[in-house]
Amino acid sequence: MTPKEEFIEIYTKYITRNGAEELLEWLKRTDFFTAPASTKYHCACEGGLVMHSVSVFNTMMEKHYDEETDNIESFAICGLLHDLCKAQFYKVSSRNVKNEQTGAWEKVPYYAIDDQFPYGHGEKSVFLIERKMHLKIDEAMAIRWHMGEFGDKNSNSISLAYERYPLAVKLHLADLESTYLKEKGTSAVNK
Repeated sequence: MTPKEEFIEIYTKYITRNGAEELLEWLKRTDFFTAPASTKYHCACEGGLVMHSVSVFNTMMEKHYDEETDNIESFAICGLLHDLCKAQFYKVSSRNVKNEQTGAWEKVPYYAIDDQFPYGHGEKSVFLIERKMHLKIDEAMAIRWHMGEFGDKNSNSISLAYERYPLAVKLHLADLESTYLKEKGTSAVNK
């Protein structure tokens, strides 16, 4: 099963609220299923964004899901859609790199950021989701603050969100583990 097929299977199985189908159709019209997850770090490859999204959902389920207190739809929404802001965000460009063996300069492709809607990271994902499907407060907080200190440096707000919304902590931890442990070596781009 490809990451796209796994994403769609998880999405359609667990996300059933009003607007979910419309949001999925919108995703299919974007580059979400072909875009990278980063410019050169984790999953900097074609399809890396969907690969990362599935990884975060699976990590959340494996490490943090408690069937008595957690909602699987919320886990699917947060895991699969936390980086929705990266759809329509990257473009393939090229740059000259010196070939160490021949000494010649060669054009090589790389991912460049082409942010057409500079609205932030987590907040942009929340905004884009909310255009099609309503989020619960804990889902919005989790997606907004999933980057922790790597994103907005307002530690008072992050601390309050993590204190009040356990889902936010669970998403942040799953995102970190997926990015730095599970997805190590997934970049097709030389650093």
